[in-house]
Amino acid sequence: MSSGGSIVSLDATLEAILNAGSGILGVILMDSDGIPIAEVSAPTANARLPGGELSATAVEFGRVLGEAEKAAEAVAGGRMSEAVISMARFSLVFTRIEEGMTLALAVEPDGNLGKARYLIRRNLLEIRRQIETPGR
Repeated sequence: MSSGGSIVSLDATLEAILNAGSGILGVILMDSDGIPIAEVSAPTANARLPGGELSATAVEFGRVLGEAEKAAEAVAGGRMSEAVISMARFSLVFTRIEEGMTLALAVEPDGNLGKARYLIRRNLLEIRRQIETPGR
């Protein structure tokens, strides 16, 4: 393995989420500017996601999330931790990993959205551990 072992581990964790859920199209970890840190996609992503990539889709919705976070603060609801946006062709789950870092997951309309959310929660501590590893 290369010296960037934490990236490989992060990719492996995202791949495990992708493969464990029914109908998951892709998983991406991105920074606050929408720059992908790690991303994995299912072969079926090409048919559902624009350009077959989750990154461009997640960036577009990043602006919406920014406004939702402002609204959460305005109503004293506390920091937003998760948002789900459901559309005809796919659903998106956004989960804050830490300040300035979000995990986004796309699920087919007939996929198991509940299990996808569970898989994110189950792997949340591991993802946080991997991104905090020095040498990343």
